[in-house]
Amino acid sequence: MADPKREELQVKAKRAILVSVVSPSNHIDKNQALDELKGLVETAGVKVVGTLVQNREHPHPATCLGKGKLDELKQMVKHVDAELIIFDNNLSPSQGRNIEEETGTVIVDRSELILDIFATHAKTYEAKLQVELAQLLYFRPRLKRLWTHLERIEGGVGAGRGPGEKQLETDRRLLDKRVAELKRKLSEVERRRERTVSNRFQQLTVSLVGYTNAGKSTLMNALTGADVYIADQLFATLDTRTRRWELPHWGEILLSDTVGFVRDLPHHLVASFKSTLEEARQADLLLHVVDCSNPEVEHHIKTVNKVLDEIEIEHKNAILVFNKTDKVEDRSKLDVLRLKYDNAISVSAVSGEGLDRLSQAVIDRLASGYVIVELETPVGNGKLLSQLEDHSLILSRAYSHDDSRVTLQARIARRFLPMLKTDPDTELKIHDDEQAVPGDMIPEESVNEL
Repeated sequence: MADPKREELQVKAKRAILVSVVSPSNHIDKNQALDELKGLVETAGVKVVGTLVQNREHPHPATCLGKGKLDELKQMVKHVDAELIIFDNNLSPSQGRNIEEETGTVIVDRSELILDIFATHAKTYEAKLQVELAQLLYFRPRLKRLWTHLERIEGGVGAGRGPGEKQLETDRRLLDKRVAELKRKLSEVERRRERTVSNRFQQLTVSLVGYTNAGKSTLMNALTGADVYIADQLFATLDTRTRRWELPHWGEILLSDTVGFVRDLPHHLVASFKSTLEEARQADLLLHVVDCSNPEVEHHIKTVNKVLDEIEIEHKNAILVFNKTDKVEDRSKLDVLRLKYDNAISVSAVSGEGLDRLSQAVIDRLASGYVIVELETPVGNGKLLSQLEDHSLILSRAYSHDDSRVTLQARIARRFLPMLKTDPDTELKIHDDEQAVPGDMIPEESVNEL
């Protein structure tokens, strides 16, 4: 059977069969095995014309599917006139090539589909660089089956030894050169982002993380009044957005929205988007947003925590936020979740239910890591004053009658307290957590500076 043509790699508006090989040990309901893949292909604009699921402990090393299911798939392709076969599994280059040869149809695996969605949704310069890099790294070992111009060049004496092989190596060298260029550009972008994030030290930052389509962007709009793009589809947000959030009796903090996660996120994509997630890494607090109306809610929580571990972001102290309570039909299931995750906050970003409790929880958590200090020191103590400017938020400043000493009130992270206690000419008073929270401790004019 002739190899299918793959010059056009876009999946939009194609007729596709969805396929999944599910291990019985994963405890996934066969009827729900393709639910997430259907959401992905809907986002990609694919028309689903058939589905096929096989329960198998391990995918077949050559074709992923067993022989019987592969024959069934070939018959289905002819019957529904499919242009694509999309696997919910990540296929090896040889598996993809073998299935394409057997079915005569273009094969797209889970990683390629997600990369295609990311390429469609990437709008900013940084996101486009990240997606292109991930695509090139994914496609490099698959060059042999991607472009038919390679098979049109005959090899002369001995199969695979002539100009065709030379063309393939030329393509690989060009690809490697582009990869190196993209990595260099992304490195520059990452350094700029790190400087931008570090320069915000005086402002507290909270970052939204969670499974894709958990409602992070809707929640951000509800909390900040921002006009962030929202859509009921997977990966509607790829770029990190930061907005000001006014907390009652506290002041303004920065709230960041980040790209959503899914299970089996392509490794190259995770690596490429590390710089985008710098906001989450540098945040004072994470809000882990979960769609509590989704039947796979607990699996989503585990998936997000796993991805955060992979990109080395601490998440143990994150606040778990059960969003979309307005969509929960069986309230008893929500009660069970609340019992299991007793520290979680239940909200509806659409109706506004629970947002006041979420704001208070954020204030309490931020306050536990910060204290209010009152400090009196000589005006000539430049080193200490500079450290305070760099690592705290100055709430008030007053000078003695002869201008020789200055008294400061500041909010500072507990981890920086040791640097304030080493100066014998400095008098220091530290207020505990309960005193650090109320707004009446903060001068009205300083609230506007937050």
